[in-house]
Order: sequence, then C-alpha cells, then structure tokens
Amino acid sequence: MAQAADRAGAAPPEASAPNDPPESPGARANAPAVPGIPEYTVAELSMALKRTVEGVFGRLRVRGEITNLKRPSSGHWYFDLKDTDSVIAAVCWRSTAIRLRTNLEDGLEMIVTGRLTTYPGRSQYQLVVDHAELAGAGALLKILDARRKKLAAEGLFDRTRKRKLPVLPVVIGVVTSPTGAVFRDILHRLRDRFPRRVLLWPVSVQGAGAAPEIAAAIHGFNRIDGEGAVPRPDLLIVARGGGSVEDLWAFNEEVVVRAIAASAIPVISAVGHETDTTLADFAADVCAPTPTAAAELAVPVRAELITAVRNLSARLFGSTTRLLDRRRESLSGLARGLRSPREVLDLAAQRLDHAGMRLGRAHGGLIASYAQRLTGAARALQPRTLRRSLDDATRRLRQADAALRREAARRLKEHERRLSALGTLLESVSHRSVLQRGYAVIRDAQQLPVTTALGLSSGMPLDIELKDGHIDVVTGTVRTAPVRPKKKGRDDGSDQGSLL
Repeated sequence: MAQAADRAGAAPPEASAPNDPPESPGARANAPAVPGIPEYTVAELSMALKRTVEGVFGRLRVRGEITNLKRPSSGHWYFDLKDTDSVIAAVCWRSTAIRLRTNLEDGLEMIVTGRLTTYPGRSQYQLVVDHAELAGAGALLKILDARRKKLAAEGLFDRTRKRKLPVLPVVIGVVTSPTGAVFRDILHRLRDRFPRRVLLWPVSVQGAGAAPEIAAAIHGFNRIDGEGAVPRPDLLIVARGGGSVEDLWAFNEEVVVRAIAASAIPVISAVGHETDTTLADFAADVCAPTPTAAAELAVPVRAELITAVRNLSARLFGSTTRLLDRRRESLSGLARGLRSPREVLDLAAQRLDHAGMRLGRAHGGLIASYAQRLTGAARALQPRTLRRSLDDATRRLRQADAALRREAARRLKEHERRLSALGTLLESVSHRSVLQRGYAVIRDAQQLPVTTALGLSSGMPLDIELKDGHIDVVTGTVRTAPVRPKKKGRDDGSDQGSLL
C-alpha cells in the first residue's frame, strides 16, 4: 500500500510532517519519546490507512475467480477473488446483491466493479462490489454445459417423462413478466385462435431473484386444488422474450429446471427466440420457439376446429344413412324368404291338436302304471318284512361299530408308542439333560448363549442357568486361552509332520 501511495504522489495526512507528530489522545504520559517517529492509536492508524487506500485507488474493475462465497441471513455476500498468485477479499451488500443480473457462484470467473477499502476489524483490505459480470460467454457456456450433463444424468430430460398436452385446455397458467410484450402476445394469439381463461403469475424474468420467483410460481400453480375461487390450470406456459445468455440465465438455474420437471401440470417452455436454448426447454414437456408459438401449441384454431367438426358430422350422417339403406335392403330380402305367419300358426295349431290327443290316451296308462307300483310298495311294507329288514340293518350297524372301535384303539396305541419314542429322543438331546450332569448354560443380557470369552468385557451382566435355577452375575477379569500355532506340515496339505 505504501508503494501505491508513493506512486500516486499522496501520503497519509499523519505522515505529511514527520518532524511534527500529531498529539495522540491515547498516548501514555510516561511513554519514551522517539524523535522523528509519529505516534498513533490503532484507530487512528486504521483510519489513516482507510483514507489512503480509498483516496489512491477510488473506483476500479478487478477480474478473478470467485471462491469461498458465503451468503448469511443478512443478505450480504462475502467472497474472495483469486488468480494464480493472489487473493483479495470482496463484499457485496444486500441492496446491491438483489440488483445483480448475474448470480454469483464458486468457480465463476467474473469481472467486478467497485471501490477498494479497508476493514479495520480484521486489518485487511477488501473490495466493495457494486457490479459484476461474467468474464466472457465462454465461462458461462462451460457452466451451462456442466449443469446440463448433471441434470441429464439425473433423468430430468428423459423423453419418457414427457406428457401430452391437453387438446383443449380450459384454463392456461402463464409464468412471465407482467410488463413485457410476451404476455400481450400470448393473449392476442389465444384470442385469435381459441379464447381461453388465462391466469398470470407475475414474476421477474431477469436478475438474481428471478429464478426463485419462477420456481415458486410453477410450484404455486401446482398447489391450486381447484376447489376455491381460483381454478387449477390444465396447462402452463413459462415464457420470456429474447436476450443474451446472461439475460436468459434465470431459466438455466437448477431451481427452475427442477420445478418444471416436478410439475404435475404439463409445461410449455417458450424462452427467447428460435435460436435461444435454455435448460428449461429440455425439462419442459414441449419446447416452443417463441411465446407466440407456445400459444399456438396450447390451443387449436377455433374456426378450423368447427370446420373439422362439421366435416366429421357430415361424414357421420352420410355413413349412417348408407348403413341404414343397406340394412333395409337386407331385411327386405330376408322377409321375402319367410313363410306366411298364418301358415306357421296353422301348422303349430295342428301339432298342438295331435299332442292333446296323445296326452289323453297316455293319461289312463300312466294312472294304471302308478297304481301297480303303489300296490307293490304296499306289499313290501308288511310288518313281518319290515321287521326282518330292521334286524338286518341293526346287525350290520353293530358289526361296523365294533370294527371301528377296534381300529381306533389300534391306531391310538400306535400313536402313543411313537409319541413316547419322540419324547425320549427329545429328552436325550435337550440341554437340560446336560445340566443334570453338573454343567451350566451362560447367557448375556439379550439371553443369547455365550460360547466364547471373546467379546466379553469386565462388568457385563450374565445369566447362569443350572439344573435347579438361575444365577445373575457380573463378569470380572476376562482371560482368554492363548491360540496355539498350527504345526508346520508338508506343502501337500497332509496332517503328518516332517521327520527332519
């Protein structure tokens, strides 16, 4: 700083008269005086440096890469500008940050404009930024390409996610600036083609705060349930006019792209002119080259639709008439091949008369047959014959009952023998038989068996089960048996050792 002050031909006011140092209010009375050296307080020296730096450099432009960007709740932005050799601190106050056209990010190469000053609280100099711009379109396109690849890898641009637009939406939501010509062009085109109800969500389409507003508008339209006074749109149009890459940058922000991809309502992206392409175009269901073209994609031409409906109606009437004529001709041909109804009725009446006569003759024979069968059944029901039948049935029933009882007793004994054998086998493999011989089962706090000393530590609670009860204990010192090394054998893997 001193060299810069000398080159500018200026010096701090306090240093202009080295043989006549100013009086310092903070100087101590008993401090030894050194001739020719001025004495300052810390605050005086800091203010002298501040005036010197601000007076020498004034307003300037600095180019560098942004690092260590911080955005506290106060709204101020703090960051560093660096190049290959040096770093300088920078600050952008909240009132300036909300007006910046370019959103600052770590890694961006920027050209910032501001004034150089000092920060006495940390004995450092810093740049107070009031304007920032990208250092060329190449850096911006590099960031855009990296962001496009990242979002494409997440599947936000997949064609399988694209949805068809409604044929004739009842309500259309528009996300754009209310002051530009874009909204008027959309309304005018809709009015010419097919008037629809349009809801405008006014947003900023340029600047640092534009991207959050656009994303909030898309989410807001999706949150409308349609039950209240405001209807839910069937289609969304996100639009703005043309401009440079920096002007359209809000539609390349992740928050806007993710909001479009997550929208449950189909979205038409109409940002810029035909040659302009943003990441919002990739995420939208349909990309329109201009806002006017978006209105054309949203609705059909009413006159053309009426004409098409009339043509279809005429075709339907003609085809229906021809179909009825063919059916009438076919019915007439079939009718000529049918017999007279009177002839059909006469034949049916004759068949009915013949059936009646046969029924009369068969009636007497049927009654005689049933009478004969009834007489035979009455003879079979004599008391002596009935008693013999009942005795035979009773005897067979008793024999079956005795056989059933014998078979049940045999099967029951067989199952008892198998159950006894299984009980003996279960008792032989139960750990309780081992406990009877003086052994014990040790379990940990989770009631899991403890089979090794590994994993135990001093002070762990254990449960010891004996043959006649349980004992709760706490481990003391844990001693593990040393692991014996395996004897070296032959390389062929056999267990026999070497004799040498």
